[in-house]
Amino acid sequence: GGARTVLPRPFALWRGLRYILPPASGCNQRHYEVMIGEFCQAKFRLDMTGLERNAWCSWPKTMKIYEELTNCTHQVALKMDCFWPNGVVDDFFMQIHRDYFSDCALTGRLPHDPPIGILAPFIAVPVLITLLMTAAVVWRSKRTEGVL
Repeated sequence: GGARTVLPRPFALWRGLRYILPPASGCNQRHYEVMIGEFCQAKFRLDMTGLERNAWCSWPKTMKIYEELTNCTHQVALKMDCFWPNGVVDDFFMQIHRDYFSDCALTGRLPHDPPIGILAPFIAVPVLITLLMTAAVVWRSKRTEGVL
């Protein structure tokens, strides 16, 4: 007979699995990018131009439009057998933010401390436990000194 090529075991296993397992995704990412641009971004652009430019930074006024954009990218992904979210969606939303929200101040969106009524117990309880544990250790060590 002829010479037979022997594949390394891991490669042979992978080669066999590719026939058994379904492909990871049937998504054509370039086509997905075009579709969300034509359908989702076009509607978003139309909706945003319906608002006055000074209202673009108002979350209550843009929330519904933004949610519709997010939902649109998700629905297109489902129809095209693409994972969602994905890198194309990330880049898409980064561009949306550069185009429409880059001039918006961060006020109201920055993290801030909770009210003192909520914050105080989270500070007081660990401090009290630490003091009580320290007192218990000192008391216990004084009590056992006389036994030794």
